[in-house]
Amino acid sequence: MQIHSRQVRVMQVLALLVLSLAVAFAALATPSNKWRVQLGGSANVDGEVELSFTPKGGTASSVVVAIPKGTHENRAAQLVRDAIKKAYGKNVYKVATDDGEDVLVKKRGSTPDFEIVVVRNTAEGLRVSLDRE
Repeated sequence: MQIHSRQVRVMQVLALLVLSLAVAFAALATPSNKWRVQLGGSANVDGEVELSFTPKGGTASSVVVAIPKGTHENRAAQLVRDAIKKAYGKNVYKVATDDGEDVLVKKRGSTPDFEIVVVRNTAEGLRVSLDRE
């Protein structure tokens, strides 16, 4: 199968558009002291959820959570909670589940306000959304 130069050009333009939108979204991001990670549905396939944490004035770091096929929202929330706790320990963020399917992440002590972004979600069927609290 041969890809024509016009198709390649269209793909390049689309990639540039997606990159531009990501940069624009990041520029509009507003750090907060508390976030709610909302999970819904259940995973139809094995996958991963990657969350990026960026403290105000700091460098982003990622947490990758393995989500097995069949994992429902409440169990997914527990997996996300546990992965964040493991990545950052007890002194950076207070992390707890709320309403079963939500994960609350709050800064501790002198930790700066922070931004959370869903980098990727390959656990098809599991919805992940974020709310600034």
